[in-house]
Amino acid sequence: MPVSPLYRASTSHAALGPEFYDVVAAAAFPDHILRYRNQRAARTVGLDTLSDEEWIAHFGRFQPLAENFKEPLALRYHGHQFRVYNPELGDGRGFLFAQLYDDKGRLLDLATKGSGKTPWSRTADGRLTLKGGVREVLATSMLEALGVDTSKTFSLIETGEALERGDEPSPTRSSVMVRLSHSHVRIGTFQRQAFHRNTANIQKLLDYTIRTYMPDIWHDDASARAIAFLEEVCRRVARVGAQLMAAGFVHGVLNTDNINVTGESFDYGPWRFLPVLDPAFTAAYFDETGLYAYGRQPDALFWNVTRLAECLLGITDQPSLEKALGVFEPAIRQEFTDAMLRRLGVQSLDAVRDNELVRALWIFLSETQAPFEQTFFDWFGGLASAERAAGSPSKDFYANPAFSAVRDAFQGFSPRDGVDLSHAYFSKPVACSMLIEEVEAIWKPIADSDDWSVFHAKLEAIDQMREAYGLT
Repeated sequence: MPVSPLYRASTSHAALGPEFYDVVAAAAFPDHILRYRNQRAARTVGLDTLSDEEWIAHFGRFQPLAENFKEPLALRYHGHQFRVYNPELGDGRGFLFAQLYDDKGRLLDLATKGSGKTPWSRTADGRLTLKGGVREVLATSMLEALGVDTSKTFSLIETGEALERGDEPSPTRSSVMVRLSHSHVRIGTFQRQAFHRNTANIQKLLDYTIRTYMPDIWHDDASARAIAFLEEVCRRVARVGAQLMAAGFVHGVLNTDNINVTGESFDYGPWRFLPVLDPAFTAAYFDETGLYAYGRQPDALFWNVTRLAECLLGITDQPSLEKALGVFEPAIRQEFTDAMLRRLGVQSLDAVRDNELVRALWIFLSETQAPFEQTFFDWFGGLASAERAAGSPSKDFYANPAFSAVRDAFQGFSPRDGVDLSHAYFSKPVACSMLIEEVEAIWKPIADSDDWSVFHAKLEAIDQMREAYGLT
């Protein structure tokens, strides 16, 4: 077999039954040019030994993987989009292609984007632009390097079609993407069953999700299970929300159909990374009210988990669910502090000192508008990096009196175990970043002359950053 001995297949999601998905077929594409394969992620699930031809057969032509789904499943869900409920949602240009276990024993999904029409495509063509695929490779790679629990872009194949789009020059090139994610059980998956008032299916979905992804919280009592589940989802969504904030990332479309209950960030819209700390910074050009602006993301996530709580009202009582929702705020506060310390590469001292450091840095970034990513790069490892920071392009910001509180707060903090401040990444004067101007500069040579060198160079730089930050 072309797969390695590590490969372990599953068809777990099919056990939910046809009320949760539609069996579909992939589109037949005129061409298949492999543009990206994530070998590091493939090794974790036993697919790294595939040849490029075999890779294209599975992730471009969607020939089934061994002992896996014989036909793909377009998942059914609803969701609030910018807080407007939409009962017409579902996998409209993607499907669940396979499930398999990774080297840590976690069940993961291989799901697609741009793989053709499904019953949920409505008037859309079910395709993905090549630029959209390139953007998601860049986003997920950068987020992973910054310590965010994110889906992994597993494969990107150019498919030889000319697509018409209103938000980029058309006709534009097409692609099909595969992502590796912990699950695709969304808040919107529960919402669909609640919309149809199918309490039995909510219970089935709840029990499947707990047994599959959260077995440690199982209770024999149905009400206790629902409460424990909501608390766990609150913790997981709070964690990934805090990580996004510490990474300076604006998701763009934090709708309930884009939030999975296992707490992994995925399915980005017109995302952006912050150039400087700005709570009002908005990614999506169509987010006219700033609903999902950077500083409003924690509120958006809490609003979303509150919608999940509403779906559980047929299983347990409202006061218990409201109490369970109370887990979210303290969780995101603590997770944000933890994420910030990881981004700074320092060990925790105690709750008071940790919070003082985070608060001082946040005030400094806000008041001075120092470059967001460069600041974390310059001070990774704490005061042990002071000499390096003194030679930074941002050194004038650190000479500002506003930085004195940060310097004082750093006293006593030591580099995190495993941090290697002599890594080659830290010999560079400028941090690896992913601002919108850089994304456009990566895409331009691809669009103009099919030159992928800048794209691959950026991925190599991100890999170096990930290693330097201790995220192997």
